[in-house]
Amino acid sequence: MPPKPMQLNLTGQSVAVFGSSNGIGRAIAEGFVAEGCRVRGFDRDAQPGLDTTPGDVTALHQVMAFAATFATVDHVVFSVGAGSGKFGFPFWKLEPGDWARVLEINLIGAVNVAHAFAPALLARGAGSMLVLASVAGQIGSQSDPPYSAAKAGLINFMQCAARDFAPHGVRVNALSPGMVQTGLNEAVWAASQRSLPAAQRQSYAAWADEKIRRVAPLGRWQRPEEYAAMAVYLASAHAKNITGQTINIDGGQVMHA
Repeated sequence: MPPKPMQLNLTGQSVAVFGSSNGIGRAIAEGFVAEGCRVRGFDRDAQPGLDTTPGDVTALHQVMAFAATFATVDHVVFSVGAGSGKFGFPFWKLEPGDWARVLEINLIGAVNVAHAFAPALLARGAGSMLVLASVAGQIGSQSDPPYSAAKAGLINFMQCAARDFAPHGVRVNALSPGMVQTGLNEAVWAASQRSLPAAQRQSYAAWADEKIRRVAPLGRWQRPEEYAAMAVYLASAHAKNITGQTINIDGGQVMHA
């Protein structure tokens, strides 16, 4: 028999998206809306066009309060990321005090979200959780060691959560971005330039072009909508046997490393 057209069948499902106001998180939220889902966001910076609760993922009581407003939830997305704002090569250029907030946002924030929504996902006996990791968490990027370590920890926590949730029919996966034109990516560029003499500094466009050619075999930017497409697919029944996986959308960067 010929294959049937792919239907995601997500209409009417309830989705919570953390980091929903900008960049990849915004694209993912809009991707679920396009599939007919009921999407509610959580972000420090609430933007128009999406039902968004302002809040901080490191504040457990705020995350718990947000989770309590859902009668049921089908899918939870954690698309939150923050770097140290410094260029950390070699790592001793940073101070130990530069690490705590980065770990708290990228890793403990995800732990808070998982704890807050676990009861609803367990009660449903189905659904999914998706976290946004990074290629930096897989290759030990020297640009920002606290960020790399936090994302590596996030990948490991995702695997722990996937094992714990699996007997209850809930799947947990990670998406791992490479070079995406977002505010976080620009912050990496800005930090790298501050560490250089003025004569050696590059524009963002020149820096990004050089880095993409150097690290990504496909040689092009990745775009937020690519992560949105994968996020909605992973939420669908087509991905019913995908759990505990880190899926790289990175132009081949991790392979290249």
